[in-house]
Amino acid sequence: MTRRCRISTVALVAAFLMSVLSAQAQHAAITTDPPPDRANPAAMQSFQIPSHGAQMNALAYIAAGVGPHPVVLLLHGFPGNERNLDLAQVLRRAGYDVVYFNYRGAWGSPGEFSFSHAMEDTHAAIAYLRETANAAKLRSDPKDILLIGHSMGGMIAANVGAADSQIRFVGLISAANMAGMALPVVKANQQEAALPKFAEQLAAEGIAPLAGCTPESLVRDLYAHAAQWNLPDLAPRLATRPVFIVTSDDGLAEPADQLAANLRKIGDTQVTSAHIATDHSYSDRRITLEEQVLSALDAAHIH
Repeated sequence: MTRRCRISTVALVAAFLMSVLSAQAQHAAITTDPPPDRANPAAMQSFQIPSHGAQMNALAYIAAGVGPHPVVLLLHGFPGNERNLDLAQVLRRAGYDVVYFNYRGAWGSPGEFSFSHAMEDTHAAIAYLRETANAAKLRSDPKDILLIGHSMGGMIAANVGAADSQIRFVGLISAANMAGMALPVVKANQQEAALPKFAEQLAAEGIAPLAGCTPESLVRDLYAHAAQWNLPDLAPRLATRPVFIVTSDDGLAEPADQLAANLRKIGDTQVTSAHIATDHSYSDRRITLEEQVLSALDAAHIH
């Protein structure tokens, strides 16, 4: 082997090892607790977020350090059995504050649940995080708010992010394009004929944790906003921010993939996407999901 070849080989091996070590360092939050900060320790707070006359139940996972920290608003799905709080803990170890809340009428929060209300509630939660006094309590940055939503929460994150240009990052985890599923029926003016089937599908998801709604009322809400909330059509209003889209083997990937394609088609270079071969809740791929979310945040240079 010539000296030049030896140098090239050593350089390649060194580059490979550096990339491995870098990835391990970036994702140490999955396996390693950060050093304690006695002056500003990691903490947890429970509180209420006001939304249209109701007080929604909320939790904050506060990162160690004086901050201010970027804050992730973590949105649960329908009805919200998978809360992704393991992801919240990982994000906190990585230096993010995470706020989780239950929409009006969901899981004990007062009020009536609807998809429209969930959209309004997310805007209300963002307004809460932007108040100076609240940001100070959480050691969070009121100008550095990120949305990450799972399933129905993905539909909400995409729509609220599209409506609020100050949101720094939008992450969709197996986003359920629930309104988009109703769009062909609305276009064909077959809403009433299709209502029993759609209502049966929603009822099968389990609405016991949701107050003030029926499967039929929820379907009519989707009908009313089918065109407005359709995921692929949101691309022009999301293209100014980093967007992360991860899908699974749950049959919901096509609209999310189309959103990613539409973003790229209009020249968005800030969209990242991944597919994980698992179920809708990522039951046997939780660490893989966490790695993908952290990698997307790293790529977006948000910290």
